[in-house]
Amino acid sequence: MKYGIIAAGEGSRLTQEGVKIPKPLVSVKGMPLIERLIGIFVRNNAESISIIINSHQPQTKAFLEELQKSHPIDIVVKDTPSSMHSMYALSEHLKGGKFCLTTVDTIFNEEEFKMYIEEFSKTECNGVMAVTDYIDDEKPLYVSTDESLYITGFHDYAPVNARYISGGIYALDDRALETLSTCIANGSSRMRNFQRQLIADGLSLKAYPFGKIIDVDHVEDIEKAEELISQQWK
Repeated sequence: MKYGIIAAGEGSRLTQEGVKIPKPLVSVKGMPLIERLIGIFVRNNAESISIIINSHQPQTKAFLEELQKSHPIDIVVKDTPSSMHSMYALSEHLKGGKFCLTTVDTIFNEEEFKMYIEEFSKTECNGVMAVTDYIDDEKPLYVSTDESLYITGFHDYAPVNARYISGGIYALDDRALETLSTCIANGSSRMRNFQRQLIADGLSLKAYPFGKIIDVDHVEDIEKAEELISQQWK
C-alpha cells in the first residue's frame, strides 16, 4: 500500500495560540504528529510514504530526513494554495494502484484504521472514505450515503440523510487521480470540491465509519487527541 501525508499547511491557528514549532512536530502522547502517522502506516504494510511539506519548515524537513534512514519516505517540498493542490503534488508518488492519504493532524484509533485498510484492500470500489459521527470541526463536510454506506454526496450543510462527516482520510485508486488532474486543469480548489467531483465522475465510493477522528487545529485539540489515543489501549 502506498501512503501520502499532507503536511504543507502553515498551522496558523496553533501558532496564534502560542505553539512555536511546526504542526507536524507537535507532540501528542510524547510523539510528533508526523512520526505517529508514519509508524501507523509502516505497521499497515507501507510500500512507500510520500510527504509534502512547505518551504518554511526546515525543522520538519530535517526531522523527516533522519527518519528517511530507516523508513520508506519520499519528501516533497512545495508551497501549495490548498490541500487538493498538495495531493496533486504527491500524485506522481501515489500512482500505480491503491493508496491512502491523510493530513498530518489527523488522530484516530489505530485498530480502526487497520480494519479500514483491510476493507479497502479487498474492495472493488474506487475508494473508501473514513467518516465519523463525532462532529468537532469548525466547517465539517457532511457525507450522505445509501443504506449500504455507498456515498451519494458531500455537503457543506447537513442534509436530512447525512449522519456522518468526512474524517479526512482518503483511500483511493488511480481513477481518483484522473479526477484530481481534471480538477487542477479546471482551476478548482479545496479537497471537498475534489470529493464532489469524484461523485460527479461516477466513481464508486463507500463510507467507513470510525468512532472518533480528531484534527489537531487548536491547542485544546491536543488534549482531546491524547485522550483518544489513551482510550484505544484500554
